Amino acid sequence: MLDDRSKLLLKTLVERYIADGQPVGSRTLSKAAGLELSPATIRNVMSDLEDMGLVASPHTSAGRIPTARGYRLFVDTMLTVRRDELPAVENLSGAALQAEQPRQVLSQAAQMLSNLSQFVGVVMVPKRPTVFRHIEFLSLSDRRVLVILVSPDGEVQNRIIHTQVEYTQSQLQEAANFLNNQYAGLTIDQVRERLRTEVERLRGEIASLMVKAVEASSEAIEQQDEVVVAGERNLLSVSEFSRDMDHLRKMFDLFEQKTQLMRLLEVSNQAEGVRIYIGGESQIVPYEELSVVSAPYEVDGQVVGTLGVIGPQRMPYDRMIRIVDITSKLVSNALSHPK
Repeated sequence: MLDDRSKLLLKTLVERYIADGQPVGSRTLSKAAGLELSPATIRNVMSDLEDMGLVASPHTSAGRIPTARGYRLFVDTMLTVRRDELPAVENLSGAALQAEQPRQVLSQAAQMLSNLSQFVGVVMVPKRPTVFRHIEFLSLSDRRVLVILVSPDGEVQNRIIHTQVEYTQSQLQEAANFLNNQYAGLTIDQVRERLRTEVERLRGEIASLMVKAVEASSEAIEQQDEVVVAGERNLLSVSEFSRDMDHLRKMFDLFEQKTQLMRLLEVSNQAEGVRIYIGGESQIVPYEELSVVSAPYEVDGQVVGTLGVIGPQRMPYDRMIRIVDITSKLVSNALSHPK
């Protein structure tokens, strides 16, 4: 347990380090905290905080910096989020995230998170049932056919398939009409199963075309990116990362592979409201230098995904909380009330 003086000094140290990015010395800390304490007294308090694992002393400086544990205590017990911090964000309306397709809304949200935070914006794309509302075939050259799949929410997927025979456009229209009349509204798995049993009713070449089209449509949906990422280049201007190319490579690998991002966002998906994950305090965040501020978003009252900001441990958490909270509400509103 910390006494009030220790709490104030730790809070002041974290705030100064977030603002300046430099280890905080005793004299600076005394002045910033507004306490009439001798440098020796402050050094004693800092030593106690260091023993508790809340601050650390970089080898090159007499000052201290917060540890992951220190950031966690600050975030959980000392952070105050001011409602008037982000007037520009507060004034954003749902119109800021309107698009004909939900995927565009999520891409816009990732970009908005990145622009407002100046870090990396991430949005988890909801897993959608592979249902089609409408399908079309368009003949291309060299026995290639363009499959155009329209989902119930209006999202369009295109896929090119290669066929063993050359189809006329009238044959392709016949196949599309059959699929639209018989199977619209079913999942791709249901269509695939029914085609197996009904293939005898169809001409062989048309049946082959439809089976291939259904397989291609399923692949097109399954291979969509599950995470939208925006603003990775912002990390180049973060001093903690730009000084160490190895750290930077690890960060970019994280955004490229996206598997660890998915695991992180899925954990966040199970939490209510804004959550903060600080690297170094658990296995959830893969790199010690990173922190994540995330929140779930909803469609018609049901949580369907997570979005957030990824940046350095030394980020202004109060501002990030507001950015993430507001963006999650805008996304929920845009997806629940599409224009």
